[in-house]
Amino acid sequence: MNDAEYKRFTDAAATCQMTNAAFLAYAVDKAARDLTRTAAEIATEREVIDELFAARRHLGRIHGLFNQVAKALNSGADAPHLNATAQAVLNAARRMEDATDALLAHRDGGTAS
Repeated sequence: MNDAEYKRFTDAAATCQMTNAAFLAYAVDKAARDLTRTAAEIATEREVIDELFAARRHLGRIHGLFNQVAKALNSGADAPHLNATAQAVLNAARRMEDATDALLAHRDGGTAS
């Protein structure tokens, strides 16, 4: 547990007017009583992270395709839809960045870095 997580934990215990040990026991018991929900929340975060990594791989492949387009343009080829395509890729990259920031903020308790 890092310092920020420990502070969040101790603050939560204090807010509930419980000792750290009592709060931890309560939280563990609550999670153990609903394993489906606990597992689903963990799986959901993992799935989101997997999707972000997949999107990053796709953006890497798109980078390679843009290099091929640049090579073709340097050879005199025409690419009439290049601007629209580049804008769509840029928008996708920005959405991916926003999703990553939101995931990190959620994981860190709402404090985006």
